[in-house]
Amino acid sequence: MAVETIYRAFGSKAALFKSVVEAAVAGGARRAMVPVEERPAIKAMIEEQDPRRMLELHASTQPGIHARAGPLHRVLIEAATTDTELARVWTQLEAQRLDGMKSIAGLLSDRGALRPGLSIDEAADVLWTINSLAVYDLLVLKRGWPPSRYRDWIAATNARALLDRGEQSIRRKSSARRER
Repeated sequence: MAVETIYRAFGSKAALFKSVVEAAVAGGARRAMVPVEERPAIKAMIEEQDPRRMLELHASTQPGIHARAGPLHRVLIEAATTDTELARVWTQLEAQRLDGMKSIAGLLSDRGALRPGLSIDEAADVLWTINSLAVYDLLVLKRGWPPSRYRDWIAATNARALLDRGEQSIRRKSSARRER
């Protein structure tokens, strides 16, 4: 394929890179064409009425996303320090991620599940932080946690931080495991 064809389709190297990252996050170029809320994993999460289970479903998407898109994100973060177009792409991608976290926080709020006094914006900030590539890199890449342990930890951490009675449901689940 000629370079001109690629630039005609995407407009710039930054737009091309953004499309590649979005495809990696989605799990492939075809899946990236499907609106986020219509993708099976996200749709299941939106339809889930149990707030704790919703956070578990969300957590289950994170190890795969970070494994697929993490290398691209790391390159983008580094390149963004010297390329203003790529810096804009990073800013756009992080804004999209924050919007996604606000959607989750909004669903939790609509279901009356957020801790008293916790705003949707604060809940979104917690989700945005706990589910970040930086946290994944620290726990999985630096500390050697298996992806399943990371998944379970972010689900439990998000539940404790966000849900009304989040700690109580975690304690109940933990004690049930110890009794077996």
